[in-house]
Formats: sequence, structure tokens, C-alpha cells
Amino acid sequence: MLTGIEEVDWASLGHAYGPADDVPELLRGLASADPAERETALDGMYGAVHHQGDVYDSTLACIPFLLELVADPAVQDRGSIVELLTSIGGIELDDDEELLDELDPEDEEFIPAANYAMAAAAIAAGADVFLGLVADPDPEVRLAAPCALASLHPEPARALCLLRERLTVERDTEVRLALVAAVGRIALRHASLRAETVDWLGWLARAAQDPGLRLAALAQRARCAPADIPDDVVPWVTGLLEEIRVAAQGPAAGSVERAATPTLIGQVRELLEEHAAGRPAPWTEELLRTLHAALDDRVDDRIALILAQLRSPDWGQRSDAIWLCGGLIRIWRGRYEEVVRLVGAQLSDPEPRLREAATSFLERLFELGAPAADALAARLAPTGQGAGRGAGSGQTGFVGRSGRDGALLALARAGDTRAVPLLARALEEREVRRELLYAMDGLGPSAAMLAPLLRRRLAEVELDERLHDRAAPLLFALGAVRGSQAVPEVLRVLRGAPSNRRDWVREAALRTLAAFGPAAEAAVPDMRRLLAAESAAVATAAALALWSAEGDRGEVLPALERWLRPGTSGADWCAAAQALGEIGPAAAVAAPALRPGLASRDLWVRVRSAAALWRVSGDAAAALPVLLAAWEENRHARMDIAECLAEMGPAASGAQLVILTELTRRRRHNAREGASGSHDIHLDEKLLTVCRAALARMERGAF
Repeated sequence: MLTGIEEVDWASLGHAYGPADDVPELLRGLASADPAERETALDGMYGAVHHQGDVYDSTLACIPFLLELVADPAVQDRGSIVELLTSIGGIELDDDEELLDELDPEDEEFIPAANYAMAAAAIAAGADVFLGLVADPDPEVRLAAPCALASLHPEPARALCLLRERLTVERDTEVRLALVAAVGRIALRHASLRAETVDWLGWLARAAQDPGLRLAALAQRARCAPADIPDDVVPWVTGLLEEIRVAAQGPAAGSVERAATPTLIGQVRELLEEHAAGRPAPWTEELLRTLHAALDDRVDDRIALILAQLRSPDWGQRSDAIWLCGGLIRIWRGRYEEVVRLVGAQLSDPEPRLREAATSFLERLFELGAPAADALAARLAPTGQGAGRGAGSGQTGFVGRSGRDGALLALARAGDTRAVPLLARALEEREVRRELLYAMDGLGPSAAMLAPLLRRRLAEVELDERLHDRAAPLLFALGAVRGSQAVPEVLRVLRGAPSNRRDWVREAALRTLAAFGPAAEAAVPDMRRLLAAESAAVATAAALALWSAEGDRGEVLPALERWLRPGTSGADWCAAAQALGEIGPAAAVAAPALRPGLASRDLWVRVRSAAALWRVSGDAAAALPVLLAAWEENRHARMDIAECLAEMGPAASGAQLVILTELTRRRRHNAREGASGSHDIHLDEKLLTVCRAALARMERGAF
């Protein structure tokens, strides 16, 4: 076992955390009879030797020993070693531009691209070992082997033939699905085998007796030939899901007992097991995820599939639908009213995981969450006043603190005034989720009743190094509800800010005072003093607050124009330009100072300067070309530009085509694959609303 491991000079090799002299111990740990020791060793391999997918010289040195372990039937948990080898050798540099971009030779942690190629070649040279694993007695090994063959074997036609043959005798459901997924992977990677494989997958999707196998074949066929997905895919998949549900009725399979280990791998495994617990067919989630990815911009079909799942008697299918819709609604615009209503209905389900999924989904919808508002309000109602099944004990219908806060956040972000008295109750508690405070700006005049509670909480905040984190949300909320009676408390924070993040605290306090308008008169001396602040963010916030309180531009405009000079940083220039734009025509004398910003190399300086120039002078001829050029250059500037175009009205008629094009796009303007922000959907929906308003004003001006 592990012949020759001592002959390698491991100390001269490296991994993510330095010399690799600990690798022999990790390799021996993989072969241990102790399950906890095996898992700890595997965690070390991923954590150091193959850290975040990297391939070091020590990773290359491990490959022969890992292949030896995989080939030895006496070694337990070989399936996990097969997965490790698949990850090490499965990176395809030709198709991974992002990875290539990250390979910077100047980086101290630079890993040569050749390492990845050598890893793939080394594992491919020994990949025949995987051929025998498709029939291994251990189902975990059989589960991992198909992907290894599809990714690493140098003879794809041979691997494809073996996978298809094995499917005729394999009886384990998840292994059968892995075989089909591997067939699809080979077809995607090798164009010469694709047409034949797509035909075979189409045949299997109709001929297989097992509905799960038919669904897997359909998903892989869609993945390999997305342009040829049949028109009847929705009823076809819906019918298969119902067959799977009926066939899977009965007690769900339990998870295999494993020793608890304090490793990342162990934690991930436990989360996956918890997610699958109590579900007869948890594997349908991944099949549907594959199908949704293939459907891509066929949004109506994807919504129809999700609606069918949300109406299923199987809570697991409904939970899957919510998570799938989360990815859909984040990327694509569409008609989601019925989806949101049905997700809201899950808040009264007795299954806590389903309620948690529904709450998490609704939190991010803001105005799109309105169809679920009644369900959210019912979920938040005291017991006996509309709380649904599965409500917790005590006086409220909440399931734990997080369940209550999430539902309340969703209701407040939807702009439903029923959230106001509930927010008042939340403000009486020891800790308040900060997102609830930032959600108060959309609740209108009814939220004014929250001002005394916010004022009291702000008065209790200690003036220590954590002041910004604790006070900023309260300051924002006070500004949103126009709680001007809190001027003394805001001044206390403004004057008492410690050195840590002092400018951040001052800026937040000044913005709150600006929202109070003339009612903040008592703070005018502080505002004047801070006009001369070294921070542009503070000085410009002070200028806006002073303008809002007194309406006297005498001191305000010079304080802002000092940041519109050559050599000023882009961020400082933008802060001053934006402040002048908020002042509007009263700042017309500052127009000449703004014009140089129209030619800046910094896009945001150009956008802020053009918008401010229009707002102070009405010079659309100078501002509009700059704004339209920036619209195409940076999609994240479109919200700011659209607001300015809406203000211009007929003067922006030259932007009609740009606005119409945006309104007809299906993909959200700020969509990012594999990443999202909590406000992404809200910002895109706001962009659409502003674009419609801009177009309406332009069209009215045309007649």
C-alpha cells in the first residue's frame, strides 16, 4: 500500500499552506480503517493539497497514490477519492477563461497553467482503473465512477459504450441517474458523439420504465440540445414528477450513520443529509435544475413548471420549486404574480424547511412580494388571529425569531403598511435585525409612528468603536420616517463619533438631518462647521443638510465647488456633483464647474456631472449624449441615467429607442451568474418602473 511514498521529497513540494511534508500522513489517513480519520484526511486534501481547486506540485505527486488507493477494494470510502481525482483532473483550461485570467505570474501564489494540464494527463494515463469501478460492490464507488469516466478517460467512445451498457443492469436509482448524467457530459464535451447520444437520450426519455430515469434522460437531452427542447416539455415533466411522487410514496430512506467529525466536509455532508431527510426522491431537485438551465430564457415554460411543482402534494417538490424560482426570478423578468402567491401559501405549511424556503425567497422580492402580503400578514398575526398551521406556541404565529423577522422583512419591503405595528413591536425588543430598519423607507406616512421608538433606541447607542454599525441603520430609519423630533439624539451621535469610522458616522447623521429639512435648524452650526471637513462625503452631506435646513446657497455652493477642481478624486467629484444635482436650479451658477466632468475618463464622474448639469441648468444638449454613451458602457449606471431621462421628459426624446430596448429585454440588467445581491431584483424592477415613466413623458411631449 502506497509503495514509494517515502521516496518522494515532500518537504521540497508545497501546497496552500506551505511545505507539503504533512501529505504522506493525509494519504495514509485516506486508507485508514477509522471513518473519522478518513474524513479528516479527505478534508485536509481539499483544504491544502487541492485548496479551492488549485493544483500544486504536491497535488501532482499525490496522483499515483490516489489511483493506487482507488484500485484497492480493501480501502473504504473510495468513492470520495474518485471524486477528489475527478476534481483534480477535470479542469478544462480551454473552456475556463476565468481561471486563465486568474493565473497571474506576478502573484506570490501563482500556479502554472501547466500544473492543471499535467494533472489531467496523469490521471488520464491511469483512468482505466475507473472502468472497473462502474460494477464495484460499493454503491458510493459506482456513484462516483461515471463522472470520472466522462471527465477523465482518454477514450470517450469506449467510456460512453460502457456507461450505456451498465445502465441495463444497474439497480441503484442514484447510480442510474449518475450514469445518465455522465452520458450527457460526454456528449457535451465531444461533438463527434453528440448527435448519436442525443438520439439515445431521447429514446430513453420515452422508453425507460422508471419515471426518474426518463426525467434524467430528458434533462440531459435538453442540456445537450437546448435548441431542440420539445414544445410539450412542461406537461411531459409534470407528468413524470407525478409518477415519481406516486411511486415514491411510503417511508423515505434514512441517511447512513457516520461518525461526526469537526471538518468542513463533515458539515457539508450533514447539511445535505438534513436537506434530503424525509424526502423519498430528493434527487429530482438536481434533475430539474439541469432542465431549467437548459431552458434558459424560456421563462414562461420555466414558470409553468414551477407553478406545477408548487401545486404538488409533495412538500419536497414545492420546496424545490421555491429554490429553483429564486434562481429564475433573479436573472429573468417575467410575470411572477401567481408564483409569489403560491409561495406565500407555503408559509402555513407544517414543514419548517418549506416555510423557511418560502420566507427566504419572499425577503428578496420587495414590491414583487405584494401577492404574498396577505399570507405574510397572516403568518405574523397573533395565534388565533390568522396564524396558519404549524404556528409556534405562545402569543405569536412565528416559528422562531428568524422566521418572524424574515416574514416581517418581506412584508415591509413589499410596502405593506400592516408591517408598521409589527415593526413597532420589533423595536421594543433587545436586538433588531438591521435590514428591518433599512426597510422603513417604503412604508409611507404611516411609519411616522415609529419615530419615538427609533429615537429612544438611538439615544441608547453607546458612543464607542461600534457606533457606526449600531447607529447607521437607526439614522437611516429616522430619516425615512422623518422623525425630526430626534434632532438632539442625532446631534449627540454626530458630535460624539469616535475616531473609528468617524467620517462614516458623520455622513450618516448629516443625511438624516437633511431629511428633516427646516426642522433640523438646531444642527445648523454643526453643519456649517463640517462644510470644511477633509472628507468630501462629510462636506457634501453637510452642504445638503444646510441647504435643506436654511435654503441659503451662499455658503453651500462654494463648499461643493471646491471638490470640482482638477486633481479631485472621482469619488469626491461624484459626491459634489450629486449634491449639486439635488439642489437643482438654485445651483445654476455651478454649471461651469460641472462641465469638465463630462469629458472625464471616469464613467461615474461623467454620469454624475451630466445628470447634475441637467438638473441645475436644464442643458439637455450637453448632458444627453454623455448619459446615452454611459448607458451602453456600464449597465449598472442605468438606474441613475433613467431617473435623469425621466426628469428630462420631452428633452430626452432622443433616448426613446434606448428605453424601449430596455423594456423589451427579458434578462435583468444587473443579473450576474453565480452571484446576487439582496436588492438586485428590486433595483431592476425600479429601473423598469422609471423607464416606463420616462417613456410616457417623452411620448406626451411628442404630441
